[in-house]
Amino acid sequence: MNYFLKDLPERSKKPRQVGYTMAMDKGLSIREVEDFLSVCAEYVDIVKLGWGTSFVTPNLKEKIKVYKKYKIPVYFGGTLFEAFIVRNQFDDYVKALDKYDIEFAEVSDGSIELEHDLKCDYIRKLAARGTVLSEVGSKDVEKIIPPYKWIKLMQEELDAGAWKVIGEARESGNVGLFRSSGEVRSGLVEEILTKIPFEKIIWEAPLKAQQVWFIKLLGSNVNLGNISPNEIVPLETIRIGLRGDTFDHFLNLEQEPK
Repeated sequence: MNYFLKDLPERSKKPRQVGYTMAMDKGLSIREVEDFLSVCAEYVDIVKLGWGTSFVTPNLKEKIKVYKKYKIPVYFGGTLFEAFIVRNQFDDYVKALDKYDIEFAEVSDGSIELEHDLKCDYIRKLAARGTVLSEVGSKDVEKIIPPYKWIKLMQEELDAGAWKVIGEARESGNVGLFRSSGEVRSGLVEEILTKIPFEKIIWEAPLKAQQVWFIKLLGSNVNLGNISPNEIVPLETIRIGLRGDTFDHFLNLEQEPK
């Protein structure tokens, strides 16, 4: 850091298992990726190439090389996985991962109907070749999944070999874990946490208020995802109490300012 401040919460160090920040790349250029990482590489743990953007992104191999230069893993969004599956092209999906040397894979069913046993089978197959993130939750705002089912799905996907499970929110933050207004379904989150370890979950939280809520609930080292590149540094300040939203939350108020 650039100067000393005492009584800041301790952040985990890279490579970390908790306190993960997953950034959402929605079509950055190579130059934008370079600029982004020149400032934020220390705070970004993994980058998702959102939904199907990797299919239409020019110079994709060169772009991925920039992320690799900074030792930041990249993976294709879960919607792309679903686009392959719905077309019965799972083998072609694996070939695409191999072609671009993508170690991580996201398995999701937010846009398609997929038998859960089959989803878990895909997780097992992909876990045999790399690291799997599995996403739970629907992109359909009308589809409300009860807490017990979230827990069941998450646990079965972890048992199938998922490294971490992702709580769905989309890049807009208004489905899945959240109401259409963006408000957190707090009862759902708290019930999930009674059964699933917090370090095993990445909560998609693209909006500042959502990030603040999770940090206040679970601390500086909560795993958060779908963070816009220009919100990575602001998020890090929220994590350590250097933005008004969490300023008092982490401050040792027993000590008088000097």
